[in-house]
Amino acid sequence: MRNDLFLDPEETHLLNGVLHIIDRDPDFRQAIDVITPIPSRMRPAGFKPLVKIIVEQQVSIASANAIWGRLEKAITPFKPETLLSFSETRLRDLGLSKQKAIYCRALATSISEGALSLTSLEQLDDLVVMDHLTQVKGIGRWTAEIYLIACLKRQDIWPAGDVALKVALQHLKKLDTRPSVQEMDLYAEKWRPYRTLAARILWRYYADVVKKKPDIGV
Repeated sequence: MRNDLFLDPEETHLLNGVLHIIDRDPDFRQAIDVITPIPSRMRPAGFKPLVKIIVEQQVSIASANAIWGRLEKAITPFKPETLLSFSETRLRDLGLSKQKAIYCRALATSISEGALSLTSLEQLDDLVVMDHLTQVKGIGRWTAEIYLIACLKRQDIWPAGDVALKVALQHLKKLDTRPSVQEMDLYAEKWRPYRTLAARILWRYYADVVKKKPDIGV
């Protein structure tokens, strides 16, 4: 087993999880042999990181970063109340699409009105967190799962709808067609309780092998 698989030396404890995944799915050995060290990409929990995840929905990393830079500069301090002082039109002027402007304001409203408490989510089970987050307009399964992985550091989350993960798994498994969300979920059952780790390996595999450009990973 590689000793340099993780960029963050504090994540070496995850090597047991890697062995678990390989034992149940030997195809992962091929991925692990060729990928560069896996970055942490962890983020703090809270309103600002969740808004950033919404911004990142279905756009390239470069586009998301450009839009985020304008939002972060304009909305100070970056709190729900401040964001709500920006109209949908002003948010669109900063680069958000109409839908994402609506989604960001919906999140800010939910928090301001007390319908959603992000701090309380840290103590709740994964499925309960998913249920709370997806009650907010514009937050679907993918957004909630990325928040669980990156911000709440949950270890058994599988974003089956993520396009990069679908493409990576198709390539690794030499599948004729891109797997559906249902098929992705079925594949991932054998990786429990380390599905987050499997996703991180596949994101790195997508970046290093499939896309050949190391700019994706969580």
